[in-house]
Amino acid sequence: HDAPVCSGVALMLVFVLRACRQFPGCGNIVTFSQFLFIAVEGFIFEANFGRKRPAIPIRNYFVMVAMFFTVSVVNNYALNLNIAMPLHMIFRSGSLIASMALGIIILKKRYSVSKYSSIALVSLGIFTCTFMSAKQVASDSGLKEEDGPQVFLWWLLGIAALTFALLMSARMGIFQETLYKEFGKHSKEALFYNHALPLPGFLLLAPNIYHHAVLFNQSELFQVPVIGLTLPIMWFYLFMNVITQYVCIRGVFILTTECTSLTVTLVVTLRKFVSLIFSILYFQNPFTGWHWLGTAFVFVGTLMYTEVWNSLGPFLARCRRRRRPKEE
Repeated sequence: HDAPVCSGVALMLVFVLRACRQFPGCGNIVTFSQFLFIAVEGFIFEANFGRKRPAIPIRNYFVMVAMFFTVSVVNNYALNLNIAMPLHMIFRSGSLIASMALGIIILKKRYSVSKYSSIALVSLGIFTCTFMSAKQVASDSGLKEEDGPQVFLWWLLGIAALTFALLMSARMGIFQETLYKEFGKHSKEALFYNHALPLPGFLLLAPNIYHHAVLFNQSELFQVPVIGLTLPIMWFYLFMNVITQYVCIRGVFILTTECTSLTVTLVVTLRKFVSLIFSILYFQNPFTGWHWLGTAFVFVGTLMYTEVWNSLGPFLARCRRRRRPKEE
């Protein structure tokens, strides 16, 4: 079941990168389209045209949706604040740090030494990449001397926005965890309400969405293979993104219901780094040895957090036992 997740992410990333490269501020129209499609699908097949009552009280979904909507919008706007795509992806990989910190504060959880070590490693990786990106922004030769401080301040605001979104996302995860413990796990229902209830909130972003819809209409024409339909190419990219995003989310849902949480975490972690490599190659972002070192810290720290080594130990022991009779 990893195939729909990995192929969906790869295709979705291609269409998102193409759209963002031509129209860097198009995140809101992309997000709105994804929300609308998933909400309509969920209304038909999960909510049964509104006839099925939710298993979790609707007021809890409103709280969850407020967090979810805020995180989505803030992450989108961070890209407009001189935040490069690789830094954006690496920074969001720090969700483990935020989840652990809030878990200790809110749920009074305690963790093993290996968990704390993994968090320290991820923190070091993110700090390294953030610091090096800050130096790149400060030394950008394409900036006017008088604009340098202003651009750097916008970059700092972008870092603050990413930090806020990271903490809010972690708080949402803790809220979901407590809801699932009380009412049971209802992933498809949560997926529907998380995408349906925020739709009115996009009215606040209507001018931006309309502006980019006009820009999409002005993009070059493209003839869709097989069916022969001609339409602006940006609408084709948007449509393909929505479809691949849906496939990706459905794949993750299948993964969460049939695999262990360790497998899901590992797949999601690998997905983030595949996305990182795609963005570096596509956008040709400056990525130094320090960035690679920071990325390695994040990757290894995340694997330590998932305790994949503990799972590999018994597996390797079984392999050794199977080899011994042959060697004898």
